[in-house]
Amino acid sequence: MRTWIVLLLWACAHQSVNAVALSRGPVRRKTKEIEGLQDKDLLRRSKRGWMWRQFFLQEEFTGTEHQYIGKLHSDMDRGDGTVMYVLTGEGAGTIFVIDANSGDLHATRSLDREEKPFYTLRAQVVNKKTGLPLEPETEFTVKLHDINDNEPKFDKEVYTASVPERSHIGTYVTQVTAHDADDEMFGYSAKLAYSISQGHPYFSVEPNTGIIRTALGPSDMDREQREHYQVVIEAKDMAGQRGGLTGTTTVNISLTDVNDNPPRFTQSIYQFSVPEITKVGSSFGRIRAVDADVGRNAEMDYTIVSGDGLDVFDISTDRNTQEGMLSLKKPLDYETKKSYTLQIQVQNIHPDPRFLSLDAKDMATIRVSVEDVDEPPQFEKISYILEVKEDAAVGTVIGSVSAVDPDMRRSPVKYSIDRHTDVDRIFGVYAGNGSIFLQKPLDREEFSWHNISVIATEFRHLDNPEQTSRVPVHIRVLDVNDNPPMLASFYETFVCENAKAGQKIQTISAVDPDDPVGGHRFLFSLAPESSVRANFSVRDNGDNTAGIFTQRKGFGRMHKSTHLVAVVIQDGHFPRQSSTGTLTIRVCTCDRDGNMEMCNAEALSSGTGLSTGALVAILLCILILLLIVVLFAALKRQKKKEPLIISKEDVRDNVVSYNDEGGGEEDTQAFDIGALRHPEVMEESKLRRDILPPESLYPPPPLRRTMVPSRENADVRDFINQRVQENDGNPTAPPYDSLATYAYEGNGSVAESLSSLGSVSSEGEQDYNYLSEWGPRFRKLADMYGGEDSDWDS
Repeated sequence: MRTWIVLLLWACAHQSVNAVALSRGPVRRKTKEIEGLQDKDLLRRSKRGWMWRQFFLQEEFTGTEHQYIGKLHSDMDRGDGTVMYVLTGEGAGTIFVIDANSGDLHATRSLDREEKPFYTLRAQVVNKKTGLPLEPETEFTVKLHDINDNEPKFDKEVYTASVPERSHIGTYVTQVTAHDADDEMFGYSAKLAYSISQGHPYFSVEPNTGIIRTALGPSDMDREQREHYQVVIEAKDMAGQRGGLTGTTTVNISLTDVNDNPPRFTQSIYQFSVPEITKVGSSFGRIRAVDADVGRNAEMDYTIVSGDGLDVFDISTDRNTQEGMLSLKKPLDYETKKSYTLQIQVQNIHPDPRFLSLDAKDMATIRVSVEDVDEPPQFEKISYILEVKEDAAVGTVIGSVSAVDPDMRRSPVKYSIDRHTDVDRIFGVYAGNGSIFLQKPLDREEFSWHNISVIATEFRHLDNPEQTSRVPVHIRVLDVNDNPPMLASFYETFVCENAKAGQKIQTISAVDPDDPVGGHRFLFSLAPESSVRANFSVRDNGDNTAGIFTQRKGFGRMHKSTHLVAVVIQDGHFPRQSSTGTLTIRVCTCDRDGNMEMCNAEALSSGTGLSTGALVAILLCILILLLIVVLFAALKRQKKKEPLIISKEDVRDNVVSYNDEGGGEEDTQAFDIGALRHPEVMEESKLRRDILPPESLYPPPPLRRTMVPSRENADVRDFINQRVQENDGNPTAPPYDSLATYAYEGNGSVAESLSSLGSVSSEGEQDYNYLSEWGPRFRKLADMYGGEDSDWDS
């Protein structure tokens, strides 16, 4: 127990000694090590000779020599030169170097703390001869002491801010912020103080926070006097003391508008002249009031508050220009009133009670003079409605229109009808008094209304179309009972042979194109001259219809098959009109229930035969079938193969396909390959095969040609050029855009051609005896060609 207490006290004393030693420079510390002895049975405590924690170095060294940092030393160094100090870590060998013999540590160049505040290095003592470490490697740091080498920098080079005008002293504007790259923990290098170097006396800045505030009262901060301010703020380190570094920034401050100015008219009296013919609703003048404010605060409203033209004139505000627009509410008349006086008021739409009274407004006077204009005649009414009976005689006056000259002269007026509205010239007008009369008879059943336009022109302005007026005149044609009623349709009915007396067989009605005021009233009766009074009768139903009844029973179809009943229709208006209509009644055989079974031959054929519509449908179907057959035949005809060459003389753009592969080597009539193999031996009179030559150009029988020795290394290009020249000079050649193919592959082949077609020598000159020397396989060929030579020679 005592042993543990002694060890604890020793450890505490050891740590205290190390703390005192660290403040003086390099430190030595003892640690426990367990070293294996040679017998490995005896343990002892060894002393660690050296260990350093950190060194300090001033940044931005300006000396010409290496900057001394400190000295590393180990207890193992006896001064006999047997030990060597080795340095590793960040910047070892480049930024930091160590004297291997003495342990002196230097910096090779100037360092910047803002780039890197400290470096971590490792040192070790090794034996020079063996290179073995004498002690364990020790890690230490080199920290850079900060100096005031960085000036403050603001976040922005230029700040933009705004504050309302008329603000009180101390109103917040904005805040600027600067930063210093120096060490905040070391001295006052990074301690900043803000000040204003430009912008007095309008603004101030708080030294510690950089907050900018207004420094003058509301009366001095007037946007209408000055709107923009440029303030320069300075930030200085070393807490603003002398010798500190500074940085500056610019703050552009604008005063925003408030509604502190009422609108004002630029003049007290405005005068306008307006022609009396100005249209209602049109604008004839503008007035303007000015407001020193801008935007929403400058919006204003104009009103007419008094004057003798409150019901004649109106004023509105143009929201784009804030001008008052004067317009007409009623037409002007110089002859009635020549001038008007108005009182106009203007005020803000959005007043601010903090700066302006709600009653802040301005007044102005407007005088309007009416200009006399030579006006066209004016009709007493905007339109006229006239009535005339359709039976009115030509020349009858229907009515009249009236127009006067509104000017002081009261010039006489001439009337006329616009013939575009009365093409048929049914109506006329007296030029002097405007009376409208008939020029042609009327028919209400054709046109019940006529709409025309009457033109009024001053006699002294007959040639000026602008000095005319028009008025619509609507003429209604009144009905006259001038048309007789007629049966509503063609009636055809039947009566049964076994019909009884008094039996109703048909109901009839009538129509009348007239339009009486009280409506139609038709009377039906049997014509007095009718021959069917004994058989049929007509009974008026009193509702503009009538019934046809039988007068007797029993009708004989074979005796008389058809009865024609004449019916007289009269209307009930003056003058009475009547007409006679005929009703056809056929006698038919019926069953007990009165259903028709059989009528006469004419009725039977019409009932059982085909109707006209059915016959038309059948004819249409037949016509469609014929058209289909014709179209099918035409398509079949077009599908027939057309000849390759329609005309023997026309070969332009025609491709001839023979589909003929030839008859082998013995086919010497299809084409002449020798001409392609040896073009230089072609006959000058060689004819073209793609056109029909004239009879005079037919060649004589072919002659045997003698072989002409070919030139060595003939060029294909020369051959093509030769063929082109021949085609260009040949009058029988096809058009220049036709395709010509030359199957020439060149001369100079050692083996030459094996085909007899390409041979230019005669068969008699060729010796085939060498074929028998080639073996049994060629013996047959030798017999064939060799045997024929004798026949040919003979």
